[in-house]
Amino acid sequence: MTSTMGVAIIGGGLFVKGSHLPAVLECELFSLKAIYSRSLKSAQETANLIPDSVPQPDLYSEDSGAGKSYQDILQRDDISAVIIALPILSQPSFIEAALSAGKHVLAEKPIAKDVSAARALIANAQRICSSTKATLAIAENIRFFPSFAYAASEAAKLGKVHNFSVRVLWRIEPDNKWYNTTWRQKPDYQGGFLLDAGVHWAAATRLLLTGDENKPETVQAFTAQMCEHLPPIDTVNAIIKTQSGATGVFQNSAGSLLQAFEWSFSYEKGTIKIAGETVTVQPAGGEEHVKEFTRTNGVSEEVAAWAQSIVDGKVNPLQTPEQALADLEFVEKMFTSGDENGSTQKYELL
Repeated sequence: MTSTMGVAIIGGGLFVKGSHLPAVLECELFSLKAIYSRSLKSAQETANLIPDSVPQPDLYSEDSGAGKSYQDILQRDDISAVIIALPILSQPSFIEAALSAGKHVLAEKPIAKDVSAARALIANAQRICSSTKATLAIAENIRFFPSFAYAASEAAKLGKVHNFSVRVLWRIEPDNKWYNTTWRQKPDYQGGFLLDAGVHWAAATRLLLTGDENKPETVQAFTAQMCEHLPPIDTVNAIIKTQSGATGVFQNSAGSLLQAFEWSFSYEKGTIKIAGETVTVQPAGGEEHVKEFTRTNGVSEEVAAWAQSIVDGKVNPLQTPEQALADLEFVEKMFTSGDENGSTQKYELL
């Protein structure tokens, strides 16, 4: 039986409390050794969610004094891996420090604030890991949604895409829990919620554009800010052209009163539709297959896959930095096109 690996959680935000912490506690390959947050109060609030029956982790924070800093966690021999879930602009320096200390890293998406910063991070990580033998994985939980995993496996059987439509529309109100963090209310990065959440929908769309001929080649987009409290933009409408010449529409808004979570793809051998937790596969000339999935956020599966990849000594293909970089480019090119009144942008990394 494989012995457990010591892991630390870096961050004490909503997603850590609601998703990362339960996923780590559920993972048989991990033993939670430490929690770090900016404040001891935040670290303690996270630790308070741990059942008494589970060994309690040590707490670290910026305000805990000597011996309780982030660097002190990285010096511990009983911790071999860290999950980093911090504000977008804070993550790269924490990632590089952990890799330099020889710790395996699972860092939350997006990989960085823009493609340029992501490229720099990947280059630095490769240089560091060549000597420390640590690994960098980027968390993108939608790739581990059972519904999208099933849809992607079916899409691979249907050949060339002919046309497609993606619609992810919702409204982030000022009282939304995800809005009530300073770094999200006043983003110092492109796209606002269209970056932070948009890379999820980029990853999901790319799962359904399997094969070289289905890869996105160009995009033209228009962007807008419909809600005053959602700078710099909250809505994007884009037309994507694939390598084969097929086109599709990508609509994403965090400022709409419409509600949609829909992927509709037509291929040469059939169609796939995802609406909420329902996936419908219709082979051309064949019988329609409808599958209902239990709602999950995929984080338990994601953390388990990461733990197994450490044991195997190789980053899971669904969690590579290059996948996350491509997700980021997918939306960044839309933002650039929107800034330039719908100019054609060519994808380079997809």
